[in-house]
Amino acid sequence: MIGVFAAAAKVSTLMVALVGGGMNPITLMAKNCIFTTLMVVLLCKIRRPGTLALFAGINMLVSLLVLGSTVTLLVPMIFAAGAGEAVIALFGGKNNPKSPLAGAAVYDLLSKLLSLVFSWLLMRENPMLVYIAVPIVFLGWLGALGGLFLGWRAVKELKNAGIIAE
Repeated sequence: MIGVFAAAAKVSTLMVALVGGGMNPITLMAKNCIFTTLMVVLLCKIRRPGTLALFAGINMLVSLLVLGSTVTLLVPMIFAAGAGEAVIALFGGKNNPKSPLAGAAVYDLLSKLLSLVFSWLLMRENPMLVYIAVPIVFLGWLGALGGLFLGWRAVKELKNAGIIAE
């Protein structure tokens, strides 16, 4: 199930990027919104420890193999997933229905911040290149915030339909 959600997230965001014409603000926000929505639904469907870390790992592996993404982003994603898992556990895990939402929020925020930090570490000779990326990452984060809201709404509808257990 986690692999299916990871593949669906990657394929849907890739399709949005291809249809939207690349790096424009609307496409960037839509990609992050779809990704976060699917992640919230997955975390509410599978309420076991390690789900977020496995989802992030599979997603990064698909990015490496299909899209040629850089390996340096693996460390921030796994660290952010671990922090998200910790927040889910601190918020009550299976017992608190909002813990997946908090974990997804922490994962989104930390993964974006840590990717900027790692980019800055790699681009120390010319940090202006990283400064240019900050507004782009911020727009992606705004899309992820929208995905948190849409994910929560989707989970409520899927609970009403009986697809996600209470």
